[in-house]
Amino acid sequence: MRRRILIVDDEPNIVLSLEFLMQQSGYEVAVARDGAEALERMHSFQPDLVLLDVMMPVLNGFEVCQKIRENSAWTAVKIVMLSAKGRESEVSKGLALGADAYVTKPFSTKELVQRVAGMMAED
Repeated sequence: MRRRILIVDDEPNIVLSLEFLMQQSGYEVAVARDGAEALERMHSFQPDLVLLDVMMPVLNGFEVCQKIRENSAWTAVKIVMLSAKGRESEVSKGLALGADAYVTKPFSTKELVQRVAGMMAED
């Protein structure tokens, strides 16, 4: 069974790039463009890992991360937060809310693909 990744970002160029990279790496991919859509996709798509932008409309990434962690059905889902906000306080907040990793933009796509592969291998 192919591993599933949910990409949650409201920036079309980032979504296109991440979607392509993750599909090339052999993952099944779904996309959500805001926080509310992300939670809907969590139910319908049931991802193994979420690439989650922080700054989004409706619900921000911190709120989505918290809601994912509050649902016992999603405890095994890995969360990688992606954000241009790289201050220590934001990173700490993301990790405290339950993110498994916090990656600041701009990021190396090669490193992100390697990190995702490593996190998927942990299961």
